[in-house]
Amino acid sequence: MIVIGLTGGIASGKSTVARLLGERGARVIDADILGHRAYEPGSGAHAAVAAAFGPDVVAADGRIDRKALGSRVFGKPEELERLTGIVWPEIHRLARNEIDEIARQEPNAIIVLEAAVLLEAGWENLVDEIWVTIVDRKTAIARAVARGGLDEEAAGARIDSQLSNHERETRARVVIENAGDLKDLELQVDEAWQALCERRS
Repeated sequence: MIVIGLTGGIASGKSTVARLLGERGARVIDADILGHRAYEPGSGAHAAVAAAFGPDVVAADGRIDRKALGSRVFGKPEELERLTGIVWPEIHRLARNEIDEIARQEPNAIIVLEAAVLLEAGWENLVDEIWVTIVDRKTAIARAVARGGLDEEAAGARIDSQLSNHERETRARVVIENAGDLKDLELQVDEAWQALCERRS
């Protein structure tokens, strides 16, 4: 078994790379999905978030109201740190459980943990090597705006609040530069996948 930690900034194409790796046989774990599960009623993180941020962040159906919670922590580094201190360890636990379950079913599996905050959260201990997707700031902003939900200023602010491409690259085994089209991206993924298979054998 080998576990790849796949990370990258906003609009860098990491979800597309995860999909392409899945098509080539990898088992993909999406940390975003685990993040939603971490907020589910009955989880330790749900109770801790409600206790830390109050009943206003709990919706009528008992779930955490992520929009209300987001407004509580947006632009407040200390509050955001308090939230991630609750949620990130729970996502780590869920990811570890998924990795262990896949390993039990498929001892020779190639697992991809797709996680935007892999490095920020300190989840390197879950993976054997780190792959990053990078794209220049101008292209990332244009893509983020085209996807909807953000204007140029908001997209730029989001990008600037993340780790830089250089910071990610220095910690990566594989760097995939997603400045071109899908065909170029597929060629890079194929090359990286082939090299990984050769390293394993």
